[in-house]
Amino acid sequence: MTFETITSICLGIGLAASVGFRVFLPLFTLSLAAYFDVWQLNESWQWIGSVTALITLGVATLVEIIAYFIPYIDNLLDSITVPLAGIAGTIIMLSTVANLDPVITWSLAIIAGGGTAAAIAGTAGTTRLASTATTAGVANPVVSTLETGTSLVMSVVSIFVPILAVVLVFILLFIIFKLYKKFKKSKV
Repeated sequence: MTFETITSICLGIGLAASVGFRVFLPLFTLSLAAYFDVWQLNESWQWIGSVTALITLGVATLVEIIAYFIPYIDNLLDSITVPLAGIAGTIIMLSTVANLDPVITWSLAIIAGGGTAAAIAGTAGTTRLASTATTAGVANPVVSTLETGTSLVMSVVSIFVPILAVVLVFILLFIIFKLYKKFKKSKV
């Protein structure tokens, strides 16, 4: 496996984790990176770097970020975000992974891309639901700000330092696992 292949896998995993917090922000970041030739996408996915995709993803990103600042709308969005995050995580991995057999690429895309994005999206949705239940939605804008910030940081790190992004993903997954165990214990 070449360094380019490993880097492309790391980029895909990092952006897939970002998708778990915001679906369109990492796609918009990837579109910007492709448009400005910071990152080369697979041949069949180069349309993501087009002006049309850049504008469409930019508008979708703004709408998504604003919608998450409206209590109860954010919970509604969370109900559709988990499957969308899984799909977007898979797409991101497919568009970034280079020089691998299609069977390996699709396996990585579904498991590492879609799985990571769906796991993080599910946890984020649960966090927001708990925030809504305990604060009547008052704390939800704070949660939204943290999620948007995390998605932005993860997206930028994924583009410029993909290997560090994977380390951050493992840290995020470890935190999620610890929180899950803590909540599971408190219910028993």
